[in-house]
Amino acid sequence: MGKTVRFFVILCLSIIIACMTLWAALAIFYSNLAEETLRTNIAIGFAVGTAAAFLFIKKRLQVLIGYLIVFCLIVAWWMNIKPSNDRDWQPDVAVLPYATIQDNQITIHNIRNLTYRTETDFDSHYYDKTFDLKALDSVDLIAVYWMGDAIAHIMMSFGFQEEDFVVFSIETRKEKGEGYSTIKGFFKQYELIYIAGDERDLIRVRTDYRNPQEDVYLYRLNINRERAEKLFMAYIRQINEMKKRPVWYNTLTTNCTTNIVMHIKTFSDRIHYSWKILLSGYGPQYAYERGTLDSNIPFAELRQRSYINPRAHVIGNDPEFSRKIRVGLPRP
Repeated sequence: MGKTVRFFVILCLSIIIACMTLWAALAIFYSNLAEETLRTNIAIGFAVGTAAAFLFIKKRLQVLIGYLIVFCLIVAWWMNIKPSNDRDWQPDVAVLPYATIQDNQITIHNIRNLTYRTETDFDSHYYDKTFDLKALDSVDLIAVYWMGDAIAHIMMSFGFQEEDFVVFSIETRKEKGEGYSTIKGFFKQYELIYIAGDERDLIRVRTDYRNPQEDVYLYRLNINRERAEKLFMAYIRQINEMKKRPVWYNTLTTNCTTNIVMHIKTFSDRIHYSWKILLSGYGPQYAYERGTLDSNIPFAELRQRSYINPRAHVIGNDPEFSRKIRVGLPRP
């Protein structure tokens, strides 16, 4: 019995150390050290050195203490890597939005409205617009799919008397020449950006200009005015905060879905973390089950009727895009 317990203790400890070592090696490799060769050599050296020390040095307690000291130093160094708003950004994320508040009048500055020829060939346009908070009467969830049903990009759009709309998209803020990697997203490789955009930009780039084109669904939410105002102001406070203090993106904890949940949880206890939030493609189904979408029809039918790609193609860059794209969509 004693040997069995000892075996499982050693096994569990070995698994924990292996996971810690893997994390530390990846944190070193995906770090702010300038030279890739240096990062690679240090990461491999740490992993190999750890394995060799535990395999060949008999004084295991001393090895464990030494390992924990080195690991803590790596964590302390990694925690000290700070995000920045001052980098050579890709043009589509180069400009940060912010807002000024005068009573119920909210002016959002730098609303993005790019004019596309292709996804990467566009003219940059930004404008300022003032919204009357008391005119806010709709919130919509926009889900974008590009790799099956499990993963989606979630955006929130706010409507003011069904005439003026602004959509927020929480994205990675990539530098020029930088691509996206899920693994890199765990290791402070991307800053976070809240894009405040015109729907003609943030929807149509996905329905018309991405290659391949992405599938976009627009769901009208069942939310009262008070909660809509609180959610909108949560976004406003966030973009102003990030203008002053940048934030790291994280693949798991700080992304387009978890941050929406974070904003909602500041004023509502009706939302709880679920695997359908982590697998963001099921977010609309989760909202349906919570009564936030139109529950008078089955979800499969609601999803089908909320698919907006065909109508987005037809409407094009019409100034009335936001109003026309919503005609006939199910509304609670």
